[in-house]
Amino acid sequence: MKFITALSLFASTAAFTSGPVGQAPATRLAESKADLEAMAGKLNPVVKFWDPLGLVDAGYWGLDQAGTIGWLRQSEIKHGRVAMAAFVGYCVQSNFVFPWSLTTSGTPHPSVDLSPPEQWDALPFASKVQIILFIGFLEWYSELYGNGEPHYTKGGKPGKFPTFDNLPHPVPFNLFDPFGFSKNKSEEAKARGLIAEINNGRLAMLGIFGFLCEQTIPGSVPALSGIVKPYAGEVMAPFSADFAL
Repeated sequence: MKFITALSLFASTAAFTSGPVGQAPATRLAESKADLEAMAGKLNPVVKFWDPLGLVDAGYWGLDQAGTIGWLRQSEIKHGRVAMAAFVGYCVQSNFVFPWSLTTSGTPHPSVDLSPPEQWDALPFASKVQIILFIGFLEWYSELYGNGEPHYTKGGKPGKFPTFDNLPHPVPFNLFDPFGFSKNKSEEAKARGLIAEINNGRLAMLGIFGFLCEQTIPGSVPALSGIVKPYAGEVMAPFSADFAL
């Protein structure tokens, strides 16, 4: 599951490599409402731009419109990537688990007889804490932008994860285009990859919540009835199987 998640993150970030030095990359996410309206038409020609809550002009934390758009775009890309990883992980771990032990004491990985949420509940508490802390580290590190890149609310590129160059020990790959597949792509190819990633992320968000809704409310997603197993736990309370407040 961890390996699949990492691969999903690597694949989804490949669309966001920077352009040549001194040249404004065409794949940079929009910073004005007009740019968003143009991008929305490419993302969904039917719905196009739709902001009924006026989020673009919300001015979060005193940000101007460009900063607010950067924050919203960063949020959508991040949630889309997490959803893509979750969707792939859900499908994989429903049918396959690693054959080796989960812990040094010999505890096996939770069986595929359990649904993915049940597999999470069956993990040792220490394993859950390690996973949460690792995700927390990635979230914290994503806000540092100490490698010469401006923050995404200050003209930086939303979705671009900082490199690990400043860590005190070597890390073989970066989360942002780890294998360098996209650095030589044309600006047109990068723009197409950006649109594809956003749409795939939106679809994945619907997909993973479709799984969870059908599990917790049987019959709520008729297309998944009989495919996913019912779940009686709390999907929004990751430690509910360990303790309750």
